[in-house]
Amino acid sequence: MNATAIILAAGEGTRMKSNHAKVAHAILGKPMICWVVDAALAAGCERVVVVVGSHADEVRAIIDRTYEDSPAPVDCVEQAERLGTAHAVRVAIEACGVGDGPVVVLNGDLPLIQPETIRDFAETITASGLAAAVLSFMPPVPQGYGRIVLDEDGALLRIVEQKDCTAEEAAIAECNAGCYAFDGEQLALHIGEVGCDNAQGEYYLPDMLGILREAGQRVSSFCCDDYRDGLGVNSRAQLAELTAIARDRINDRLMAEGVTFIDPTQAWIGPDATIGRDTIVWPQTHLIGRCHVGEDCVLGPNTRLTNVRAGDRCSIDETVGIDVVLENDITVGPRAYLRPGTHILDGAHIGTHVEIKKSTIGEGSKVPHLSYIGDTTMGARVNIGAGSITCNYDGVHKHPTTIGDDTFIGSDTMMVAPVNIGSHAVTGAGGTITEDVPDGALAVERTEQRIIEGYSERKRARE
Repeated sequence: MNATAIILAAGEGTRMKSNHAKVAHAILGKPMICWVVDAALAAGCERVVVVVGSHADEVRAIIDRTYEDSPAPVDCVEQAERLGTAHAVRVAIEACGVGDGPVVVLNGDLPLIQPETIRDFAETITASGLAAAVLSFMPPVPQGYGRIVLDEDGALLRIVEQKDCTAEEAAIAECNAGCYAFDGEQLALHIGEVGCDNAQGEYYLPDMLGILREAGQRVSSFCCDDYRDGLGVNSRAQLAELTAIARDRINDRLMAEGVTFIDPTQAWIGPDATIGRDTIVWPQTHLIGRCHVGEDCVLGPNTRLTNVRAGDRCSIDETVGIDVVLENDITVGPRAYLRPGTHILDGAHIGTHVEIKKSTIGEGSKVPHLSYIGDTTMGARVNIGAGSITCNYDGVHKHPTTIGDDTFIGSDTMMVAPVNIGSHAVTGAGGTITEDVPDGALAVERTEQRIIEGYSERKRARE
């Protein structure tokens, strides 16, 4: 589709009462502006231009970080003086130009708009020979939205704001979503004609509709199939409302694909996550970022995963995981913490109150409970006894630990890195291992136990 998307993201967002840009606020772990950019890209827009203004550096950093490798260009243009929506579009055109195809102007605080809506909206321009179209929707309660007034032929007559509506106009169900599609050539030709003769002294994009009509061009409206596409965010309450709608959309789709939710209102799955069929999702499960979970898994309850890849038949219970990879047939938790750089191989078990950081846990190995494993390469079928720790930090540098296949680490073993423990080795419980342990060896580090008879009786006598 030969279309350009201009996304308006320069607004102050004062009703959010925030130190951050409104469009930087996240829905299901993803900034609002990225929902809109992703929808435009998925719709087939060949170029996306984001107009930034308030908190420009913050928004630009989000765009640069997220779309560095985007196949279609995503550029930021700054509206240094915020003089209205038409001025923002003019700034984008002057900086980036515009082709002769459709130009879709979207709002950065419209996170629920779907790719098919954007695509159909843009194609209306070429398919119907329109110079412009306004995106409309029919919310259950139209109070507060501008109304779309059409003539008998379906052409757009005017947009009437709520405060200016007559009783007849207030009864109109079709409302203005605040997005516009233009023929690129007509937009470039006439955008400079928008004036600022109004109380705010700003240049308003809806004025383009009247300008184009006066130039003999056809202007109409395009109504969303799903009214939720037109809902925007102007407050924290609306942010929560749209987050719940996004949650329901995603969970409904996943259930249709074969995923079981014990309570879909209590599972928060981000838009970039995938879950395989026959996986069960328990309440208070959160999947943030690019999570990919295989089939026949059990997630939760009380689990938060960020950028985690898990294979098939994994059970992840009461676990926090960030930037980790779990292969197949793995059990984790309850109450485990998997930190970035962790890679757990097939059949391994990570138990209760276990923390793992930047480590590889080998096939069939077990870290059952109350242990910390950091900067470690662990072989297959290793058993880590309760309360064992890899002491990887000397106060300045991190050091590695290696543990070979089929090794048994006794409970309460302190492995002071850098240290290598061989295959088929054993460490005695309560030991502090500071030297390498050869293959097949037993390492025991203990002081001699002493028995002092009658100690308790003498202690009581002294007291």
